[in-house]
Amino acid sequence: MLTATRTEAPARARQRGKRQRRASTPYVFLLVPLTLLVVFTYIPVVNMFWYSVTSWDGLSPTQEFVGLDNYVEIATRPELFGVLKVSLYYIGGSVVQIVLALYFATILSFDTRFKNLFKGIIFFPYLINGVAIGMIFLFFFQPGGTLDAALSSVGLGSLSRQWLGDPDVVNWSLAGTSVWRYLGLNFVLFLGAIQSIPAHLYEAAELDGANRWDQFRHLILPGIRPVVGLSFILAVSGSLSVFEIPFIMTGGANESETFVIQTVNMAFKYYKLGLASAMAVVLLLIILLVTWVQRRVAPEERVDLS
Repeated sequence: MLTATRTEAPARARQRGKRQRRASTPYVFLLVPLTLLVVFTYIPVVNMFWYSVTSWDGLSPTQEFVGLDNYVEIATRPELFGVLKVSLYYIGGSVVQIVLALYFATILSFDTRFKNLFKGIIFFPYLINGVAIGMIFLFFFQPGGTLDAALSSVGLGSLSRQWLGDPDVVNWSLAGTSVWRYLGLNFVLFLGAIQSIPAHLYEAAELDGANRWDQFRHLILPGIRPVVGLSFILAVSGSLSVFEIPFIMTGGANESETFVIQTVNMAFKYYKLGLASAMAVVLLLIILLVTWVQRRVAPEERVDLS
């Protein structure tokens, strides 16, 4: 009995060691991404909060603490918030984008000829670099460019105008460019959610005589409601923080300046990095507030279609 006990003890120790290694394995794999997250996200955010209470110009070796002066300046300068109205154009474009993405995802989730080709065509713009897209659409919208030539070819040349030079239409042009670029992202999200709905539910709906519209209303839309809600949250937050397309195509000229472009100019053109950091903090708080309101107005519901 004593010999058996002595041989069982090392076996139990080995099993205990294996269990400990298995338990620690996920944390080993998480170590690298968590390190990158802390270094490139959390530490810069903490620094941003610190810069927002200083008068640092981005170059001086000293950072003078000024408390809440930067936030007071933001609150007393209405022109800093006035550019947020430009985001309304992108919010409108985002609604159009979500509707189109949902339509195409629904159509291509059924048996459609060349559906894989259409999936690639819709998703492809999202893979293109934003700077390249900005340059492409600069030629598209320039006077006598692709858009004007297309309008003239169908007898609508009278509609041609300064698409990026007219303050009345420039933001519509930029929002349309944004719709074209990001349509593929929402399309893939919706398509994946639709395809996750069990196939037997479609079969049962068809046996009950439900057409495609009935299946969309009573099966698809309720089944992907959480994904639709997520898309609206991403759309609103993205519209408030839009930067790339207008910065490349207009640089914020002709009343197309967004809050982020203004923040970047404040930091690197006027060398007021402390004030720019405070603006970035305010934008972050606005996005968090809007997200919270969206969650309260349309709370996420658990969907069970099994």
